[in-house]
Amino acid sequence: MNSESQQSRIGVLIDADNAQPVVISALLSEVAKYGIASVKRAYGDWTTPRLKGWKDVLNEHAIQPIQQFSYTSGKNATDSAMIIDAMDLLYSNRLQAFCLVSSDSDFTRLATRLRESGMIVYGVGEKKTPRPFVSACDKFVYTEILMEEDAEDEGAPDIKTRSKKSTKELRQDTRLVQLLRNAAMSAADDDGWSPLAVVGTYLANQSPDFDARNYGYPKLSQLIAATQLFEMQDRRTETGGLNKYIRDNRLKKSGK
Repeated sequence: MNSESQQSRIGVLIDADNAQPVVISALLSEVAKYGIASVKRAYGDWTTPRLKGWKDVLNEHAIQPIQQFSYTSGKNATDSAMIIDAMDLLYSNRLQAFCLVSSDSDFTRLATRLRESGMIVYGVGEKKTPRPFVSACDKFVYTEILMEEDAEDEGAPDIKTRSKKSTKELRQDTRLVQLLRNAAMSAADDDGWSPLAVVGTYLANQSPDFDARNYGYPKLSQLIAATQLFEMQDRRTETGGLNKYIRDNRLKKSGK
């Protein structure tokens, strides 16, 4: 396990006007996979009744509320405050990554600017999030997936949990099939075998919102196995561990 000094320090900036408090617990669990949430701030006009549901969540997770009055109707002052803070944090040189929590395309340029400065940017928002913001992030996770996972963990009967897509459904998804095959081809050795870890990296680079969980599978290896489009092989490493490799079934049929 990495020590705290070796883990990425992440700034979690939440657009409370555009996010729901119910997702925060699952969101922070997701962030913990990538590093330490050393800065946690939520932005909004906390004097308005519509944000009163945030109080317990802010206290429970030690999230700092940043007050931003809506001075002019139709203008989103919250976005401006969040963007200014992000740039201040960038130049403080205290962080290695940011997590921007919003479904608002206004943060597209912010995500791009942070990445231009060498920051890793994780985005979290609803499936309605405009594509430009999704594409501007290194990794984008949909809140619907986080809420479904949280519901499964808690055994909540009133929230619909994920259903795994069948092999037929996966194969009919031409975008998914093309992504997987392109990733495998890009990472393949002379015999057509590709390390699954490298395939996963390629998929993330090509499509920031790619996630096996979007298809009902907790791991990439399970999703690929379900497509039945690839051979799978375990290879032992010098240290005794196992690495997974995949190869397109079409190569097997062609005799390669």
